[in-house]
Amino acid sequence: MGDFHFLRPLWLLLLLVIPMMPLIYRKARQSDSGWARIIPEPLLRPVISRFGQSGAQPRSPLLPATMAVLILSIALAGPAWRQAPTPLQQQNDSLVIILDLSLSMLATDVEPDRLTLAKRKIRDILRQREGSLTGLVVYAADAHAVSPLTDDRNTITGMLEVLDPVIMPATGNRADLGVVRGLELLEHGAPGKGRMLLITDDVSDRYQDRITQALRGSRFALNTLVVGTAEGGPIPLPKRGFIRDNGEIVIARASPSALQQLAQSNGGRSQHLTIDDTDINNLGLLAEDADDWQESERDLTVDRWQDDGYWLLWLALPLILIGWRRGALALVLLTLLPLTPRPAMALEWSELWLREDQRAPEMIARDAETAAQQLRDPQWRGSAQYRAGDYEAAASSFAIGDSPRAHYNRGNALARAGKLKEAIDAYDQALSAQPDLEDARFNRDIVQRLLEQQQQQSDSGEGNDSDQQNSEQQDQQQQPESDGGSGEQSQDNQPGEQSGEQEENQQRQQGEQSGNKDQESSTQQDQQQQGNNQADGSSEAAEQKREAPAEVSEQPLTQGQEQWLRRIPDDPGGLLRRKFLQQYQQRDTQPDEGDTPW
Repeated sequence: MGDFHFLRPLWLLLLLVIPMMPLIYRKARQSDSGWARIIPEPLLRPVISRFGQSGAQPRSPLLPATMAVLILSIALAGPAWRQAPTPLQQQNDSLVIILDLSLSMLATDVEPDRLTLAKRKIRDILRQREGSLTGLVVYAADAHAVSPLTDDRNTITGMLEVLDPVIMPATGNRADLGVVRGLELLEHGAPGKGRMLLITDDVSDRYQDRITQALRGSRFALNTLVVGTAEGGPIPLPKRGFIRDNGEIVIARASPSALQQLAQSNGGRSQHLTIDDTDINNLGLLAEDADDWQESERDLTVDRWQDDGYWLLWLALPLILIGWRRGALALVLLTLLPLTPRPAMALEWSELWLREDQRAPEMIARDAETAAQQLRDPQWRGSAQYRAGDYEAAASSFAIGDSPRAHYNRGNALARAGKLKEAIDAYDQALSAQPDLEDARFNRDIVQRLLEQQQQQSDSGEGNDSDQQNSEQQDQQQQPESDGGSGEQSQDNQPGEQSGEQEENQQRQQGEQSGNKDQESSTQQDQQQQGNNQADGSSEAAEQKREAPAEVSEQPLTQGQEQWLRRIPDDPGGLLRRKFLQQYQQRDTQPDEGDTPW
């Protein structure tokens, strides 16, 4: 019985009802509790007589009712102490996870970094989808399939540790190639309906159109999971500091609004990554979300704890029959009816006492995305959308109002969304209605300067930064080759270095051998012919040896051999690195001019 436990221990809270039963029984004997207004007299009289209202004094129903509640609570709690093999079914709902492995996933705006949180979330998804088909694709400048669709989650879990931007053959952020690669996995291996989950921080506008075109006419939906914050953070590289662009530290910012628009355009949903399973539940990635199941092709089984609580129902049955005669059933109903769950209502406790404007600041601070869905006032809803990073939706909400503060907030949202001209117009409307609104005047000046800088940069040309980034990327790719070449060159030069004594010895040997040159010429010809015959025979033997299978030695390794094996470097990501590099070279993927290294 060392493995004895309860599968549903919360049902043991039903035992708290037992101390309340004497009080309810006493109250039921003193009055009919208003049942006479509902139940007809002929039907109510036998029930009331059980509680002593008709003058009779039957036996107390407390004992059988207490025993029935005790046994039922233990049975519902699911006592278990043994395991049995259970056939493992395979969910007919495939999922391909597309993970961003660009440099921006190393940003530290979330702790410890975006990539680590994404890996943890993938493990949670795999654990919740046990027995379902799941695949994994990663992308940077090109996309690569880490694992095809499989129901063995350990296959993908074992690969997660080595996934890092350094194993990718080239830097970039080609989300469109990642979606195309995930679509290929679904089309070739999904038995039923399937979905894709894109885990990233942002997708460029130029690639959103390509993704929509690739998924047009497809039966597979695309969901997005946002990693990172709209404020963003720097991108650190080991031993090299933060990534800089023209001397300025690059700040990688997440774009929840862009990813939400991408998901909605392709029949999916978008969520921000959370620590708990809220994002998984809202995206519908759990195994029990689909009702289409089929038997696993590999006849897999899993050991599950068996619920043996149903055996206790045979003990509760005679107690229920005895309690029926003594009125114990009515006592149990009177006790449990107030505890039954009521229909859920979209009403919070604070709504009974506080107005929406009093509750809104706390709701926005607690969960801005949820507050944006619950708040009805457009100004408060716009504030929640602004805090959640959905700036375009916030600008639309603020546009409903006509007050100076509404125009000011709309200008802030438009500026965050990158619409600088519209933001200036909103600030002008706020200042025309309230000229002393200094916050609007200050922000307008900042946005005006940013707009002028953009116009100057567009006039001077935008090709300098891209050329510099391409040259830096080429230098980084050529760095390992130059290191390897210098090592080979030093080895080749060593045999050519000779001292003066060695040169004199060679000259002396040449002088001694000059007289015997004619005599040795015939001998050398014979030896050369004999060597050619031996070479032909050895080449045939080597050819036969290559065709024959290698012999496997059954002798155990010696201590010296084990020490040599321990010197082999432990590089689990080396296999994936070589695989990705080979695929990248075979496809000859051309870099996109609009792509960024991060």
